[in-house]
Amino acid sequence: MIRDLAVYRDGRRLDTSSVSAAFDGVRQDGGFLWVGLVEPTEAEFSEAASVLGLHPVAVEDAVKAHQRPKFEIFGETVFCVLRTVFYDDAASSVDTGEVMIFCGADFVVTVRHGIGAELAATRADMESRPEVLERGPYAVLHAVLDTVVDEYVRVSAELEHDVSQIEELVFADNTESDAADIYFLKREVIAFKRAVKPLRGEMERVTAAGLPGLTPELMPFMRDVADHVLRVCDSVDGLDELLTGMLAADLSQQQVRQNEDMRRITAWVAVAAVPTMVAGIYGMNFDNMPELRWRYGYFAVCGFLLVACATLWRRFRKAGWL
Repeated sequence: MIRDLAVYRDGRRLDTSSVSAAFDGVRQDGGFLWVGLVEPTEAEFSEAASVLGLHPVAVEDAVKAHQRPKFEIFGETVFCVLRTVFYDDAASSVDTGEVMIFCGADFVVTVRHGIGAELAATRADMESRPEVLERGPYAVLHAVLDTVVDEYVRVSAELEHDVSQIEELVFADNTESDAADIYFLKREVIAFKRAVKPLRGEMERVTAAGLPGLTPELMPFMRDVADHVLRVCDSVDGLDELLTGMLAADLSQQQVRQNEDMRRITAWVAVAAVPTMVAGIYGMNFDNMPELRWRYGYFAVCGFLLVACATLWRRFRKAGWL
């Protein structure tokens, strides 16, 4: 569906109700058209695609979504795909969506799928700064890019906080395994990584080669966005490696705890083996056995067992097995 539709001339908004009528006015009087759509169907997108002359391949990608972040050039039109991210504080999870941008000399079309990167706030912010809107459609392209990447930075900071909390739990003095929490967080980091990493190479290509219609005035701003993407990519790579290390550390700690438990069990078995052996010998019911008829035999055997068990307990305790 069409969420918002307006013509911008000299930095001022002019409302309109039809894409074709608005675009005719743009061609005659100048300015540019900004069409905002949310999860459009082919029928809903057909008018804008026909009037603006959008490439069918790009239109198909915009309608079906699930595309990799990229910049493509179709004649004088730039088609940009971005993966949006949203951090759910309650579930500590990362949800993703998509934003597609068609940018031409006198129009810009934004298509949003899923949650995250609400563009109404971006449009409102730009409308409050007419001097920015005067720069044209590529200023909108930069603003949308900046909005999406700023959310990357925020989500990266949230994930860093979650990783630090898991790290404290892993190396705390507890017997519970944190492998499930680490695996869940690693899955969220990988989902975030898939959204961000492809954009790194695309932004480097854009800042190196430029785009049709991208003015030198906007290039420093695009390079700033590319720098933010680079920093987020470095951060998410570090988080992924750190979680891998924590998972290995947690598994190692569990193995150490299991070894300690086995040593304790072995030590107590060894202590119990002495009275078991003596009781087994004197339970064989032979007539001729030493001290069998001795008056103090029972007390002597019990004393011997007590001393032997206490000696073994002390040796195992000193060795750290008990």
